Amino acid sequence: MHRTNESATPLYAPWGDTVARRARVRGTLLGGALGDALGNPVEFLSLDGIRRAHGDQGVRGMTADPDGVVGRITDDTQMTLFTAEGLIRAHVRTRSTGTAGSEYALVRNAYLRWLDTQNHPAPPARGGGSPVRTGLLRQHAWLYARRAPGNACLTGLAAGHTPAPGTPLERPGPVNPQSKGCGTVMRSAPFGLVGADAPTAFGLAARCARITHGHPTGGYAAGALAAIVTYLLEGDSPAGAVLRAMDLLALHRNHEETTAALRAAVDLAALGRPSAEAVETLGAGWVAEEALAIAVYCALVLPGPEDVAEALLLSVNHSGDSDSTGSVCGNLLGAHHGDAALPVSWLAATEGRAVIAELADDLCAEFGQPVAWPEGRYPDC
Repeated sequence: MHRTNESATPLYAPWGDTVARRARVRGTLLGGALGDALGNPVEFLSLDGIRRAHGDQGVRGMTADPDGVVGRITDDTQMTLFTAEGLIRAHVRTRSTGTAGSEYALVRNAYLRWLDTQNHPAPPARGGGSPVRTGLLRQHAWLYARRAPGNACLTGLAAGHTPAPGTPLERPGPVNPQSKGCGTVMRSAPFGLVGADAPTAFGLAARCARITHGHPTGGYAAGALAAIVTYLLEGDSPAGAVLRAMDLLALHRNHEETTAALRAAVDLAALGRPSAEAVETLGAGWVAEEALAIAVYCALVLPGPEDVAEALLLSVNHSGDSDSTGSVCGNLLGAHHGDAALPVSWLAATEGRAVIAELADDLCAEFGQPVAWPEGRYPDC
């Protein structure tokens, strides 16, 4: 693995196109989408409301949303996919120009393509020379849907801020400086999939969080998720990956809020006896550190490949942001176990699964053994 100075934007060395790594990259993106779709119908219900609607054990599988549709993803998966696309396109530019440093601008451009999906009912016409309305992902009509996007994500993109490498993380950023909503963490798993070392993935995710959210905790939670995913793809255990991410956090000032949330999740998981009531002691998941803590707890307390379904169910059956906690938990479980461990019938019902798998494979190809992409698929802008 190519290691870089964390304060500089990285050039990535090829990490090889291994079957195991491809399964984990697919698992990360597909698991996140599956968890998102599982939690979507109950996002705004209390635990009591979930149990009244679905029985004493709560949701036990894919259920219909208020429109009667099963398996719909939300803004969590939408933004995750555009994060992955932005990183692919930045790497294409690095390969074509020999110069690194475009990740921040191209991830922001990708989020502007996502913003189109929130403001238009179908793919809008390409603008004259626009770097935003290009590429393959924007052409998929199923992505053009509003599924309760976070206000900070919407307003933050209008601010036009592109972070810079080396920007200090301990102080509030210029965009929505008091916001630490979970919109930062729910989209950040792809930063851990590109073969950078964990400190680099951490810094890139934390700074890209500032495109929309300025509170340091929002960035630190995003960075911690990227680091955990990086460690999981390297073969570390879930507990080991979380503890190593906490070590990274400790290198930064004002990390305490994020670290305390992760410590609470680790300590709670060590007690065993998983329950919805235990989940709710960690918060509701509307803010970044709580969403990460709930996802981590569920992945740690039910760690085996045979536990994936129960861990995902645990992550959505609570009074809070069920789709976001389900999405992040799915990212973690998929990164650890690979796509083969995901419940097949749930995956089959998940919206956009073929496109998500295709994007995961494209990411593996670009960062493993780069190919010449068909014209217009991943333009370097």
